[in-house]
Amino acid sequence: MNPIDQQAINAIRMLSAQAVQKANSGHPGMPMGAAPMAWTLWSKHMKHNPDDPRWPDRDRFILSAGHASMLVYSLLHLFGYGLTMDDIKNFRQLGSKTPGHPEYGHTVGVETTTGPLGQGIANAVGMAIAEARLAAEFNTKDFTLVDHYTYALCGDGCMMEGITAEASSLAGTLQLGKLIVLYDDNEISIEGDTDIAFRENVGMRYEAYGWQVISVECGNDTDALSAAIAKAKADTSRPSLIIVKTQIGFGCPAKQGKASAHGEPLGVDNIAATRAQLGWPEQDFYVPREVYALTETLAKTGAAAEAAWQARLAAYRAKYPERGRAWDEWMNGKLPDLPADPGYWEFKDSDATRNSSGIALNRIAERVPNLMGGSADLAPSNKSVMKNTGDFSAENRTGGNMHFGVREHAMAAICNGMALHGGLRAYAATFFTFADYMKHAMRLSAMMKLPVTYILTHDSIGVGEDGPTHEPVEQLAMLRSIPGMTVFRPADGRETAAAWWYAINADGPTCLVLTRQNLPLYPGTGMDALKGAYVLSDCEGTPDILLLATGSEVELAIGAQAELAGRGIRARVVSMPSFERFEAQPEQYRKAVLPDAVRARLAVEAATSFGWERYVGLDGDTVCMRGYGASGPAKELFIHFGFTVDNVVSRALALLGK
Repeated sequence: MNPIDQQAINAIRMLSAQAVQKANSGHPGMPMGAAPMAWTLWSKHMKHNPDDPRWPDRDRFILSAGHASMLVYSLLHLFGYGLTMDDIKNFRQLGSKTPGHPEYGHTVGVETTTGPLGQGIANAVGMAIAEARLAAEFNTKDFTLVDHYTYALCGDGCMMEGITAEASSLAGTLQLGKLIVLYDDNEISIEGDTDIAFRENVGMRYEAYGWQVISVECGNDTDALSAAIAKAKADTSRPSLIIVKTQIGFGCPAKQGKASAHGEPLGVDNIAATRAQLGWPEQDFYVPREVYALTETLAKTGAAAEAAWQARLAAYRAKYPERGRAWDEWMNGKLPDLPADPGYWEFKDSDATRNSSGIALNRIAERVPNLMGGSADLAPSNKSVMKNTGDFSAENRTGGNMHFGVREHAMAAICNGMALHGGLRAYAATFFTFADYMKHAMRLSAMMKLPVTYILTHDSIGVGEDGPTHEPVEQLAMLRSIPGMTVFRPADGRETAAAWWYAINADGPTCLVLTRQNLPLYPGTGMDALKGAYVLSDCEGTPDILLLATGSEVELAIGAQAELAGRGIRARVVSMPSFERFEAQPEQYRKAVLPDAVRARLAVEAATSFGWERYVGLDGDTVCMRGYGASGPAKELFIHFGFTVDNVVSRALALLGK
């Protein structure tokens, strides 16, 4: 091994161990064991430019084992991404650039937020899909604009997670040859040796998935590591898994290879022993000048590579101006002004909102060619197919429709990866009840402010005969509780179109919660849905009661309003498709829709009542689900659970003391 390479590797080890020690918390073990493979990748193989961390044709590096965050922070510091030594010393401190797990948008050079194990690998699959799609769309015989790899570094914990299996299986099916996963196989977990819970042959599993599997028996052998990465890059017909045998906490005599090196500081005495073992100077947070000099040289190589690419892009634009404009639009996220098109708002008088969503999706797809997504094997039911874009596959890289298979969790995380990569607008579709499978990836969509659209159909007890396992009742409350997530439950086709318009322009994730059963088309619906709540049908004079509803239950509120009017009671119907959008409106508007003076308020929604208390208050009531659904025809279920005009009227009268 080149002496400077050894110095750089030991610098990563010592920076990681000392930062964890100073913070008195963290995970020193994996950074110390995986330092050789990470350094070899970043210094010998990875195409990147610290002066432009967002260069579109850079290689992506994802630390799927996000607890080993000091590994990537050490690399970002050494390679000049703007992380100072003070940032390293402030590891895990409030407001620092070096939080406990890598956070996208917080630390320059971090490609995705990781920590929940397996999410990073699935994100990497999404990035590799995006690379393949963009390459097929824009590369020509004489110009290559898109030609980069996606690397993920994972540990034993990532390999145990189910999302990893889902995403890796799909990656093999799609033959994503630009995807390379380095597996830090140190055989240690928090509870001890992985043998207590994990004895499978990972290599054989990945061979069955259709991956190229390469083994490196010694994680400190940088020549073998470099050869393995080169071999992985050479096989562009299959994704590659490089299994690297390492020792957790390498260099610490007392803890090397032990579970105690995983998630706690080494201790002052062990830091000293490690320094002696590695032959490292006594100075804390020391990095040899030769290492900085080398990384500066490597950074110049990356800058030169980008300069050549920028020149290529300029020549591409000159020769292919239309393609060049398309490239800029795809990469900059330029979107059409859909509301200006009257045809966008035309829908049937009676239809399921899942059907309306499919219509709106295809109208948008005609204008947004970089829209890409699909369903977890439910596309015919979710109405999530774009009609004229083809299917993305190993054989066709230009398709816009994804077949994710029955892999909800991976689907959501893969869409996150597609969004993170840039150039695509991603969407995912499934039955609403299966949002539970996707929850953590959806939470990360919101945390990273990714514009992923979630199409969630079969939204209530209206599912009918499939019964309570498929009838979501608590999921609306779950989604509404996620900070940064915008949820729409539209009442008709035009509200659905408004929700789609919002989603396609949003700078964060959006959920479209849609019916299986037909709903009427109401006069006056449309762009007002973007306000989250609005007066759909008003009474003359000051209302006696406010009827608040979403989705299919708006029809009940409209019917109850007419019945109450016959009794001399003035009711205002407020459609509330999105709590989040309503909360974003000025207070004056919110009070105009829901006047403080009207204390009698009744909310109607075929889901649990959790969350409605903020709108109905102590004097109000809800017609909501109190438990799970049942199996039977949908119309009978709505009657059985009290979702009828008569019951809404009865509950309204009770509120008014009549």
